[in-house]
Amino acid sequence: MTQALQPVSVAIGDLAAHPANVRAQSPEAYASDTIAHLKASIAVLGLLQPLLVQQIDGKFGVLAGGRRHAALMELVADKAAKGVTSRTKIDCRLVPDDCDVTTALSLAENITQAPMNAIDEFEAFARMMEVDGQTPETIAKTFGTTVAAVKGRLRYGLIHPEIRAAARAKAITLDVMKAFADHPSQEVQKEVFDALTKEGSYLQAYTVRNALKSRGVQVSDDIGAFVRKDYEARGGAIAADLLDEHSVLEDSTLVETILIEKLTAAAEEARAEVGFAWADAVIRYDYAAMAEFGRVYPGPVEPDESGQQRVDEITAELEKLEREMENEDLADEAYNALYERVDALEAEARDLQEAYSIADLARSGVIATWAQGKISLHVGLVRPEDQPERSGNAPGTSVDEGATDSDEITYPASLTEDLKTERAMALGAAMTMHPEATLDLTLFKLVTDVLTSGMGVTQAIKVDARQEYRTHVKMDEIDGTSLEQVASAHDALDLSWADDAKSPADQFAQFRALDAHEKAKLVAYATAATTQSCLARDRQRDSLMHDFEIEVMPDIRAHWTPNAALFNRFKKAWLLKILGEELGLTQEAVTLASSTKKEVVAFCDKLFAEPFATLTDAQRAAVAAWCPPMMQTSGTEPFEALGAEPTEGETEVAEAA
Repeated sequence: MTQALQPVSVAIGDLAAHPANVRAQSPEAYASDTIAHLKASIAVLGLLQPLLVQQIDGKFGVLAGGRRHAALMELVADKAAKGVTSRTKIDCRLVPDDCDVTTALSLAENITQAPMNAIDEFEAFARMMEVDGQTPETIAKTFGTTVAAVKGRLRYGLIHPEIRAAARAKAITLDVMKAFADHPSQEVQKEVFDALTKEGSYLQAYTVRNALKSRGVQVSDDIGAFVRKDYEARGGAIAADLLDEHSVLEDSTLVETILIEKLTAAAEEARAEVGFAWADAVIRYDYAAMAEFGRVYPGPVEPDESGQQRVDEITAELEKLEREMENEDLADEAYNALYERVDALEAEARDLQEAYSIADLARSGVIATWAQGKISLHVGLVRPEDQPERSGNAPGTSVDEGATDSDEITYPASLTEDLKTERAMALGAAMTMHPEATLDLTLFKLVTDVLTSGMGVTQAIKVDARQEYRTHVKMDEIDGTSLEQVASAHDALDLSWADDAKSPADQFAQFRALDAHEKAKLVAYATAATTQSCLARDRQRDSLMHDFEIEVMPDIRAHWTPNAALFNRFKKAWLLKILGEELGLTQEAVTLASSTKKEVVAFCDKLFAEPFATLTDAQRAAVAAWCPPMMQTSGTEPFEALGAEPTEGETEVAEAA
């Protein structure tokens, strides 16, 4: 086609879709979310590129520019948009009626424009701020995008020109180029770039970021935010970024000095409050270096009259809060608030009823470190030279004279009763999975109860066909493995004989016709439903069930998994003791000592739900086998996570402050 396209002004209301538009069959291209940036740009800058139109049926069909047309129509409908109505005229180019390449024209406009280079886009955004004086907010409004997206482009557009040139020439990847934005100083960027490319080696983004970390601390980093006010007060140099959160505190030595001062002050405050002999501070807690330290723990003390009164008040309030937390309609935010209140009250009660001995205070201290964006206090530590000499005490074992019965895990009566219920449920599940053995047990119990004298061979099952009623204060929250297993067993039962429309005699006749295995499954399911609340059996008192449980349920963890419902009912100190001493996760226990009970419970829940890939074989085996001692099958030896001999540092468990 040689005829030139004529410019024409057309009212928005006179525009219509053109059947030859190559996007006509792709309505998703015109969806509001896909044209939001285009609508925003037209609202601020106007229509920058004319539409290609052709007259059809008294309208101007949009042959190319359908997305711009859709954006214009949305602006007409948008009451908040000013100055855009159906009568507003826009620039178009008119395709003659006799044109025989309309589809080609539509396709050409859509595919012949090369997509914009990412670096060009980054630099354009930067120029809009530097030259045009725009802000991230005004740029975002112009292009219908988020402020966060604009900020990202701005950072990359201000990287040193030579580094951007290297990315254009494909000498480095775009991701490597972006990594240099971690430091706003182009001079520093260039120095690091020259140093890393001196040997002609292949650059990677993480290498660049690690190199830039030695040149300062970003103000958005947790340490940078923590020390910034003091850093600025002392005149520390700051490499300012266009966006403040990416500015860098360039004097790393001053940053470290201020951080150590703050850690030292926190350690000294804790020392004075408790009465420790010394206080110290290090930025990072070095587990290897601390392996030689011991640890003492507070022991139980009798509170004075006012203290006991407060303990009683806390006890009453905790009972009230526990009842409130059982409300299933409670919103997550309200539940979390109650949880935090419980955590605070338990800590207050512990402080009133526990204290370090004078002898322990005289040889122990506190070290403050920086961990997870906050100051972490490690209290009750005993330096190697202050530890008493004791025969057979391997280096790294914790000092235990200060430890008392308060460190031992105990099980309140209410928790014990609920664990009995959970164990009975697990045993019932195991019975359904061993129908022949359970059938033999049931028949033996029935026959011996009738044909022999005495009290019967066991009281653990009821064969009078009454389903055991089970209670539990947290039934909706406990692990559901055993319930799922029993439900699966029920679905597999042959209940064709159990037709209420038939007489008992007819039902019995059909029941007798079942094969032996089907009968065994039915009896096993029924007997399983009669299992009473139980803990581990005493062989002397019930040798029958003791040995039967070992046969059908050698490992309760096949039917039950510890979860948050259980861990919530443990004291924080018990959870730390389990992690450190019973599971071999000593470092994790030390780290979690400064966390809230809620955080410790969440860690334990996640650990048991899906053991972490970072666990050693011994730790993984310990997690897979652990349960409260009275829950496991009678006669099963407790699992030793770390072997017979504890290794250095493995006996240390974080205190529960």
